[in-house]
Amino acid sequence: MTLVALLNSSRKPRFNRDSSFRLFFIFAGILGALSAASVAIAQSADRPWMNPGLAPEERAELVLKQLTLDEKLALLHGNGMAHASQWQMPLTHLANGGAGYVEGVSRLGIPPLVISDAGYGVRDSGANGRYSTAMPSSLGATSSWDVDTACEFGTVIGQELRAQGFNMTLGGGVDLAREPRNGRNFEYAGEDPLLAGTVVGNLMKCEQAQHVVGDIKHYVMNDQETGRFFVNSVISKRAMQESDLLAFHIAISIANPGAVMCSYNRINGDFGCENHYTLQDVLKKDWGFRGFVISDWGGTHSTEKASTAGLDQEQPMADFFGPKLKAAVEAGQVPMSEIDDHVRRVLYAEFLSGIVDDPPQTGVVDVEKGFEVSQRVEEKSIVLLKNSPTVLPINPSKVHSIAIIGGHADIGMISGGGSAQVDPPGGNAIMSPGKRETIWQKQTWFSTSPLKALQAKLPNTKIDFDPGTDPKSAANLAKGADLAIVFASQWLSEDMDVPSLSLPDNQDALIELIASVNPHTIVVLESGTAVTMPWIDKVSGIVEAWYAGSSGHKALANILVGEVNPAGKLPLTFPRSEADLPHPDRPMIPAESQALAADAADNGTPTSNASVHSGYAVHYEEGSEVGYKWYEVQHKQPLFAFGFGLSYTTYAYSGLSVDSATKTVRFTVKNTGKRAGTEIAEVYARLPKGADEPYKRLAGWKRVMLAPGESQSITIAIDDRVLQTFDEEKNAWNVTKGEYQVMVGGSSDDTPLLAILVVR
Repeated sequence: MTLVALLNSSRKPRFNRDSSFRLFFIFAGILGALSAASVAIAQSADRPWMNPGLAPEERAELVLKQLTLDEKLALLHGNGMAHASQWQMPLTHLANGGAGYVEGVSRLGIPPLVISDAGYGVRDSGANGRYSTAMPSSLGATSSWDVDTACEFGTVIGQELRAQGFNMTLGGGVDLAREPRNGRNFEYAGEDPLLAGTVVGNLMKCEQAQHVVGDIKHYVMNDQETGRFFVNSVISKRAMQESDLLAFHIAISIANPGAVMCSYNRINGDFGCENHYTLQDVLKKDWGFRGFVISDWGGTHSTEKASTAGLDQEQPMADFFGPKLKAAVEAGQVPMSEIDDHVRRVLYAEFLSGIVDDPPQTGVVDVEKGFEVSQRVEEKSIVLLKNSPTVLPINPSKVHSIAIIGGHADIGMISGGGSAQVDPPGGNAIMSPGKRETIWQKQTWFSTSPLKALQAKLPNTKIDFDPGTDPKSAANLAKGADLAIVFASQWLSEDMDVPSLSLPDNQDALIELIASVNPHTIVVLESGTAVTMPWIDKVSGIVEAWYAGSSGHKALANILVGEVNPAGKLPLTFPRSEADLPHPDRPMIPAESQALAADAADNGTPTSNASVHSGYAVHYEEGSEVGYKWYEVQHKQPLFAFGFGLSYTTYAYSGLSVDSATKTVRFTVKNTGKRAGTEIAEVYARLPKGADEPYKRLAGWKRVMLAPGESQSITIAIDDRVLQTFDEEKNAWNVTKGEYQVMVGGSSDDTPLLAILVVR
């Protein structure tokens, strides 16, 4: 009963001790509420920027007016990195074991930035006594071509960041897979700007929605790890705008992130973190980005040049944006207006993301939810590359014995390394107890055993394992089984590129041997990029599982036994060999530069030595012809095309029509098989001849679920951004008038439907 109801009651209240206590607490509650309201009103009057009804830019401007110079500068640099001996400062201990810490302004209610790497899960959880879910690799998740899946991915990471006390993420990698040997391709989203930008944009949009500062990286042309601290990426503005920059623009326009991380490499001579064209002209002016530009760790090279070019915050230290920046301001070399712009952007990001109004509340990670989402993402991301003769799904009435070979499949599945590495619970699963620590650039497995998962799904099937280390032993096991499954892995990590796309450690030879003794051999690939397959004609099935995450074994088992129909499609082209790549031969780095870079990295300043930076460039003469576009123009047939992926059912396309006025296409997709399935219908467009760009480009897609025999009419709006070309002289986008070919089908090289879109 409320106080008002009690006083108005026709029944005379009995004022015993209990009722007196109740009234006391009611009055106390009312007084407390009034007091809190008074405090809030007073606080709003004293701190108008704490009013959540104001726009983020208004709140940032109000705070900016209150700051001293020292408080402003404190927002513009990090304070060291935990677990990095060369990057330590007095405030590093406040970094929560994460990647970095930026001091806030406590007197004004502005919180510090507590930052963590989080490419496919929160990093260093094991080292900090915590738990994190590992999602499938970003490249794997992109194979779902599903924005809802991307959103689930980002939501889980955002929630786990907050539960661990972090309020800023360093995920959101969107660099295109120009170089398939790039050691960080597993962190990115493939080779097409529309697909990559859309998937990563939705991922980060949902991650930032959990009230963490979002990040899109590494801006831009960070397409290889070889010589990453000093390589010069040489490319025309037109080509960059139509490829890599387009991917970033799409991602940023969807996510509206608080931050964009500039890259280590040089771009047409200037470093990514002091490149006026990419940071100031494109990102901030042309795109209207209001958040702040954060440097990659150790990626700052100067004070005045970087500040003028558009870098807003140095990480992880204060080598250039600490005392040196203050001295430059006091000497009049850096105007206060420039400092204010940097600070305004950091404040805007804090208000935009919600970390001021809703700071993280450290708690317990929802482990079960993470498992469920990770499994669901992986089930949508696994790509069936070959199934001939039909060996999948496994039929237990015909398959009574299975030989599982290689890949530590009895214990777990491999993960990607570097700053994206998520610590497995209990440590590296393939190591002995006491030696399971996750170590930088050491291959790491999760305790996600495909062997055990298949045994649980097929309890009446005899399933045996051989590690594959003794080829003769493995062949003997495979020879006596109804089905052989070889697990092959290709490990990728930050700060290294793979020397080739071949499987390492003689895995190709092992697959050849097993296939020679068992005609029903399946290869399960755990990779972070494309691989070559000299054995492709000798095996019956190929399944690309990518880096499968915390529940990858369960997802894979569901695919193999047919409880889930595979629907994933490749986000990058698999070439037949390195000879087919735009850059078939790896450019050599001068030995002197390698040695200087190594010494500088050991000292914690990998990019500060100017002598390291000369003499190494990659000329992207293929321009905007990235991935499948390159293969089409060069008339090269890839091993597997962009957008390719098989199913346990089949689909037919028909009835394409195009509405030129609205730029929409309509067509019908029919499930012509006997199983329910999900098809990813892809729309491509080819520009008129006058545009001088003969290749097709992805213009839209849609996932459609179909029962056996079911047909659906599909409508897809063509994305205008991929129909335009960039004019360097006018710094403007053009749409060429004329007839555009519109093609529809199941992959970039299988588009049976053709129609014409007319632009007048």
